[in-house]
This record gives sequence, C-alpha cells and structure tokens, in this order.
Amino acid sequence: MRQSDGISGFTKQSESEHDFFDCGHSSTSISQALGLLTARKMQHIDGKVIAVIGDGAMTGGMAFEALSHAGILAKDLIVVLNDNQMSISWNTGTISRHISNLAMSARYQSFRYKFESGLEKIPGHLGETLEKFNYRFKRGLKGIFFSNNLFVDLGFEYVGPIDGHDSACLERVLKRVKKIRRPVVVHVVTKKGKGFEPAEKDPIKYHGIGPFDLEKALAPFVDGAQDKNAQDESTAQEKTSVPEKPLSFTDSFSKSLINVASKDEKVIAITAAMTKGTGLMPFMRAFPDRFYDVGIAEQHAVTFAGGLAVGGMKPVVAIYSTFMQRAFDQLVEDIALQNIPAIFVLDHSGPVEDDGETHQGIFDISMLRPVPNLSLLAPASSVELDLALNWAVEQKLPVVIRYPKAVCPPELSEFAEPVQIGRGVLIRYSELTDGAKTADCANEKSALEKSALEKSAESAADTLFVCTGGIYPEVKAAINILGKQDVKCDLYNLRFLKPLDKEYFLEVVKNYKYIMFVEDGIRIGGIGTYLESLLQRTYTGKFTAVCGFPNRFVSQGKREDILEKAHLSSSYLATKTLRLRSSGC
Repeated sequence: MRQSDGISGFTKQSESEHDFFDCGHSSTSISQALGLLTARKMQHIDGKVIAVIGDGAMTGGMAFEALSHAGILAKDLIVVLNDNQMSISWNTGTISRHISNLAMSARYQSFRYKFESGLEKIPGHLGETLEKFNYRFKRGLKGIFFSNNLFVDLGFEYVGPIDGHDSACLERVLKRVKKIRRPVVVHVVTKKGKGFEPAEKDPIKYHGIGPFDLEKALAPFVDGAQDKNAQDESTAQEKTSVPEKPLSFTDSFSKSLINVASKDEKVIAITAAMTKGTGLMPFMRAFPDRFYDVGIAEQHAVTFAGGLAVGGMKPVVAIYSTFMQRAFDQLVEDIALQNIPAIFVLDHSGPVEDDGETHQGIFDISMLRPVPNLSLLAPASSVELDLALNWAVEQKLPVVIRYPKAVCPPELSEFAEPVQIGRGVLIRYSELTDGAKTADCANEKSALEKSALEKSAESAADTLFVCTGGIYPEVKAAINILGKQDVKCDLYNLRFLKPLDKEYFLEVVKNYKYIMFVEDGIRIGGIGTYLESLLQRTYTGKFTAVCGFPNRFVSQGKREDILEKAHLSSSYLATKTLRLRSSGC
C-alpha cells in the first residue's frame, strides 16, 4: 500500500474497473458522479450513479457546490454519506454537527426500526405496497423530528440514518433507493476502525497506517493485558531511557511556532482538517483560543487568514503542499494582490514517500514563484526553518515557507546565519564532507563571520551546487561521492526562492566554472531554469546543468525510490556532475 510498485491507497482506474476516477484529495465524488450521470443521460443511457462521500469530506465547499447543482439536475444520483464523525482528525464545524444531529434522535430511530420490521412480516402485494408507502411516510416523519434537514432543502430525498455495519440492512435500503426517481442521500452511520480495537481507540493514528506488527498492536487489548502492559511499560521506562525520535521538519515547525506564539499573542494557527499531520496538536493544546481547524476547506482557510491579518493578527496557515493547489486563486486574489501579511507553511513539499501521485509536492515552486508580492522560502534544516518562521511573522507581506516530509539533517554553522532577504548561504566543501564538524562542536572561527562572497572567493573548488533546502541531503551526499574522486564542490543553499538578490547570487557564482542547479520541484518554471538563464545572460565560459523533476506525475514509493526514478538521487547527481565537467555540456 502506497509503496513503490504497490497499490495506491486511493481510487485508481488502472487498479480497478470499478474506479471511474483517480482521486486522492477529498470532496470531489459528488461533482464527478454528477458529471458522469449527466453524460450518460445525454447519450440515453439509463441507470443510477452512486457517489460515496465521508462526513469529513462533506465539510469541503466543493461538495456543497455539487449538491446545490445536483438537487435540480440529477434525479438518478445517489449520494451515500458515510458518517463516522471523522476525516483524518475529528470533524469540526456546524455542518459536521448538523449531520451528526440527524443520527441522534432516539425517538425516530426506535420508531423506524419497529415500523420497518413490521412491514417485512406482511406478505404479498400488500407488503410491497406498504413498503412504497413507507418512503413517503418517512419523509413526513423526518419533517417532524428533523425540521431542518439540509439535504431535503437542497432537493434530495433523505434516507437514514442507518447502521453502516449492518450489511443486510444496507442491501435492503439500497434496493429500495434504486426505485426512487429523484436524487437521494443515504445517510450511513459507521465507526472508524470498526472491528480492529486499536483503530477504534485511536482512529487518527490508524487513518493512513503503514505496515505494522498485528500481534504487537493487539497486545494491549488482550483480556487482562492492558493494565499489565501499562505497568510493564512504566517499569521499563524507569529502567531504561527511550531513544529520542529523530526530529522531522513537521516537529521542528511545531516547536518553533509555539515559541513564536509564546512571545507574540497575535500569532494564530490555522489548518484544514490536518491538525496532526501538520504538527499543530501541541499548539492546539498550548493555545486553544488561538487555533482554528476549519475542516476540509483550504480555500476558506486562506481567505480566513487574510481577514485575520487585516484585523491585526498574524495568521500562520499550515497546509500540505498539494492541498494548497486547491486554494491557489485565494492565495493570489485574497492575499497576494492585496499584499496581506499572512504566513503559509507548506508541509509535504517535494517528494512524499509512502503516498500517492496526488500527494507529491513538486508543483509548488513553479506555482508560487510567479505570484507578485509573495516571498517563498525553502529552509534546509531545523535551525533555518526556525529563522524563516521568526522572520516571516515580522514581515508586512505574504510569506510561504515550504519543507519536505523528512527528518531534519544535522546542523551546520552556516544554517544559523541571519536571514537576509533574497540571499542564501554558501557552505564550503570542507564543511560538507564526511567527518566535518557540525554546528554543535565547531570551536574554530565561525562561518557566520564570513559572507558567502568571501567564502566563494577563497574556495579551492571549481564546482558549485545550487539547491533548494528540501533536496540538500541528497546534494550533500553527492558532494561526498565526488570528494572521494578528488572533485571538490561547494554548495549554495538558496533559502529564498523568491525574491532573489540577483546581484549577490551572481557574485557568489562568479568564481565557479561548473554550476549544478538542483531542486525538489518540477523543472518547468522552477528556480533552476530561471537561475541558469540568468547566469548564461551574465557570464560566458561557465557550464551549467539543471536537475529537477521531469514533466510527469510521480508514483508512490520511498523517498530514495522516487528520487532515483526522477534522476535526483545522490549517485545520479554525482554522475551528472562528472559528465558536465568532462564534456562541458
């Protein structure tokens, strides 16, 4: 699941004849089903089309746009609403509460089950007639118990709520629903993780789970074992220290944001149903009055942040890179056009391991660089991310910070250099090779005391890698490979992908003959092609190459597998550099 050459984890036409669409983002199924149904009707093809959607996805605005259209257009549309009060995290918002309230009337549920059980016992034609009457009767009955039913108001017949774990009941209901000649919502109530106790207890953890040991997962839930395991775990922690989990960029952002918010009460955190995924759980607990989960509504999240900023607050919106694609218009029109100082943090930028094609964050650089007024930063380490966030909250313009789904690399002293608009940091070959001292143990004169211009002038290397922060580990590894072949390379980490201090950049690269541009985004419209063009217009006698993702979608796999297929692995970067040096092309 979601591994190289494995199944995608989402609907995918190439994997199943029953998947009509490739999907990975939420709230799309009703629109797709409505379009499919309309096309069939225009070709005089009879039959129903069924859209299945979760109550979490129903919080997305696109779902309501489709419902509004379908209510007057699609008499043969069936919408199965899977209501488990969850998306990835717990659902928020009045729509989610409205759906839940529809399932909470004990009076209605009790009467409905008794009435339908009685009908099933009536034989022959009379029983069939009464079953048809039942649907009309239930609609009137729901008018008593559910005086405000959103779906009915939008023109749908409403059926439910029914127990989604009762398959016999589901079959009976769906057979009846087939006979209704108008759009129908079938409200199905389920429990996320049903049948697997660890998932029932922690549905957020088990939402998109990878491979795990079944026996270990179940061990705490074996009869009489839970208390004992808790005691054993407590005793073990007293005897041994648990090794620290490697710090990820998400964890680093979480800690930095809490520190920033502790010093500035105007800092607000916003997410779109991704509280855990974006690392905002600790912030939510620390500052519950300054945290907003808007549901699966990225467009609203962006414009909501604009309103907060105009009102004097400092909103920080944490969204996955590919989810920001859904709110591009809002970012342009409602933020950048008005130069509103909101901050957008794009987690899962670049290659995203163990996820599908829809979640690869390779388009954000090309998508955002052309937008006026917008600053775009790509930190390479935890320290750089902290510096970028602290810089962003003090700006009077919109800022985007992108970083990968990855563990933060070891720190270098250069990463602690203060932020200067449009400028990156130069790291010399001696600091990048295996065994080089890190920031924690450097005792000699700090690299902070010298500018990139000074360091490039003093360098013995004739080759320079220019990279985005998310691809830094692979570039560093390539430099180590080349070092073993007596090829010394320096590295210029851009930090800023927009704006750029072009004069400073040109001075930095002036002393190098071979320049490799590497980015964890698509080449078309990327930073590498732009800088290569700038360099070629300014200097002669320099040899350059641009490495980035090709113009195609990226299949799932481990980070190293994805980068290998895209010709962005450290070994390929080293080979490409040797080829550039030997042929100059």
